[in-house]
Amino acid sequence: MKEFIINKNDSGQRVDKFLTKAVPKLPKSLMYKYLRLKRIKLNGKRCEISTRLNENDVMQLYINDEFFENDNTEQVFLSAPADIDIVYEDENILLANKRVGLVVHEDESGTADTLINRITHYLYLKDEYDPDKESSFAPALCNRIDRNTSGIVIAAKNAESLRILNQKIKDRELHKKYLCVTVSVPEKKQAELKAYMIKDESTKMVAVFDKPNDRTKTMITKYRVLKENTELGLALVEVDLITGRTHQIRAHMAHINCPLLGDGKYGSNRINRQLGVKTQALCAYSLRFDFTTDAGILGYLNGKEFTVDNVWFKDKLF
Repeated sequence: MKEFIINKNDSGQRVDKFLTKAVPKLPKSLMYKYLRLKRIKLNGKRCEISTRLNENDVMQLYINDEFFENDNTEQVFLSAPADIDIVYEDENILLANKRVGLVVHEDESGTADTLINRITHYLYLKDEYDPDKESSFAPALCNRIDRNTSGIVIAAKNAESLRILNQKIKDRELHKKYLCVTVSVPEKKQAELKAYMIKDESTKMVAVFDKPNDRTKTMITKYRVLKENTELGLALVEVDLITGRTHQIRAHMAHINCPLLGDGKYGSNRINRQLGVKTQALCAYSLRFDFTTDAGILGYLNGKEFTVDNVWFKDKLF
């Protein structure tokens, strides 16, 4: 018999959601069967998959030990460095400035050196996360950016913060701005662009059109030129995404003949080589919390804005 005492991070979840994370080796079909047979009990009584857990509840599982064999997957984060560039941190959240070349989660390369593993290792060393004391929660990212884009990524340190931030992002109550360098200066110093895109899954590239069709998705991009380098024909541009499409900034700026410097997909490799830039000059440099509804334990963040000061291309070219 295995017993779980529900802690604060576990509370509020449905029984089935908790079990899926706490006992990942237990097939869902067996989970439903064992719930029916009362081999999984909550506080000594039968429970339903939709029952919500409360802190200090006791869940008892009368099932085979094989489902609890520890494969140490939760320890993978220890093989990643604990080195992160922190923009802001408190007891609930951490804002990290992700460097170019670092992936946010594990990808097809299989590397353990990811941003989330670095953050988890960092919190582990601070005694703010112990996998042995958690049944279903681990520090989690609330947003992601591409490997070759730098900038702010939000990590939640507890389940309640994760739930709130995911909802606030869905409701568009968090606002990000980007800095980029364009090859050639946009004709208008500021504008709101509207176009239509299709992603080609085979090439992983986006095609942009001025008119819609039955396959396109609308994308809207606001920008303003902050500085110009007339000698090199470059512009430092601040971008505000109204929609969030794949490669939106890169593809949309290229569509108006102002591709991003260093962009190998949508830009000019000749100019990139001339200027010795090997990665796209794009940074998610600003994050503002604009809550319009109750934010619970994160209400203190409302109205606060955080920025990355050391944007690698800003001082180098402007």
